[in-house]
Amino acid sequence: MRKTPIATAINLLLESKPMFNNRDVLRSTYIPDYLPHRDREVDILINILIVALRGDTPSNILIYGKTGTGKTAVTTHVGNEIERVGKERGIPCHVLYTNCGIIDTQYRLLASLARNFGKKIPMTGWPTDQVYSEFKSALDSRERVVIIILDEIDKLTKKGDDVLYNLSRINSTLKHAKVSLVGISNDLKFTEFLDPRVRSSLGEEEIVFPPYNAEQLSDILRQRAEVAFSKGTLNENVISLCSALAAREHGDARKALDLLRISAELAERAGLDHVEEFHVRRAQSAIESDRVAEVVRTLPTQSKMVLYSIMTLNRAPELIRRTGKSGNGGNGGGRNIMSTGEVYQTYRSMCNMIDLDVLTQRRITELITELDMLGIVNAIVINRGRYGMTKEISLDTPPDHIFRTLSGDARLQPLLEMRPGAIQMQLG
Repeated sequence: MRKTPIATAINLLLESKPMFNNRDVLRSTYIPDYLPHRDREVDILINILIVALRGDTPSNILIYGKTGTGKTAVTTHVGNEIERVGKERGIPCHVLYTNCGIIDTQYRLLASLARNFGKKIPMTGWPTDQVYSEFKSALDSRERVVIIILDEIDKLTKKGDDVLYNLSRINSTLKHAKVSLVGISNDLKFTEFLDPRVRSSLGEEEIVFPPYNAEQLSDILRQRAEVAFSKGTLNENVISLCSALAAREHGDARKALDLLRISAELAERAGLDHVEEFHVRRAQSAIESDRVAEVVRTLPTQSKMVLYSIMTLNRAPELIRRTGKSGNGGNGGGRNIMSTGEVYQTYRSMCNMIDLDVLTQRRITELITELDMLGIVNAIVINRGRYGMTKEISLDTPPDHIFRTLSGDARLQPLLEMRPGAIQMQLG
């Protein structure tokens, strides 16, 4: 059988010496047996949750910290150990992990939790009260302690805090089971938007994870590299460079691990058996440019218009004040906050400038939600009482990076070529 160029390439790759012994060790989902520089946080968490192994109800916990500070790894590690010891000693203790960035509605969360106890809940169709009742009855069918870990809990609150209110007070309605909640969030301020009753019962204990420094990140990478690579694979400065670059961006261990893994992959694709510093530089460039640029570049024109409207308000808070609008431009440590109405007014004016069809405000709200889900903007639902619900919107991505990507869209060129002052005069 004749070999094709693809078959030849595959054979060459399979027959070459692999760069990695275990590639998965360099992924953020891998949980090592020991987590360097998180002994304090591990001890605090264990001391709070250990009462579950005595049949008591642990306090509810909120865990805060920037991305890549080990919150999920520590919580999952401690939860696994507590569940393991419970099984060894015959103690009915269950630890349930849920990522609210994926399961982000009350219905889906309750259905997912109920399935852990054998309940067959359809993906849609039931009243939420019925799903909650099914979950509670299954949970309370026997004596046990259940620890529910809600990762990215702030994503769940964007659609209301009813489910958190019910879960944080569920123990008062249970006869046999006991429940403890552990919420994990990157947003130190998300509780400000919760019902005060939810806030007080949910945050009985709080743990803040500080960012890693460059030296700590180096220790983490060396621990992983010993398992991931053969001896002599890495240039002696590679780990130091990965650590320094990640420490510069808020001490993000995930970023450091991604840099090291992608650097090695670049070297592997080049047919090399070792990783050099220039591979790290190339990996950094690839990570920073590809992620945001690809998402923004593939957005529909209307979504790009909404995004550019948000960018305009972000860099021109004085425009909001001058027109007497209610935005909080200029507040929040350099992050300008605007409402859905402000974005819509700017969007509508810009559409008229380039003769683009204007969508309804309801549809623009949906597009803002989509941008929020993509991580390009941050949109938090706010209840203004008799004035109804609105979103507080802020840009969550470097504006210069977005502008460079949008500049490739010919439809938006007339707007992009205008100076900010000229745009403000048109909008004013």
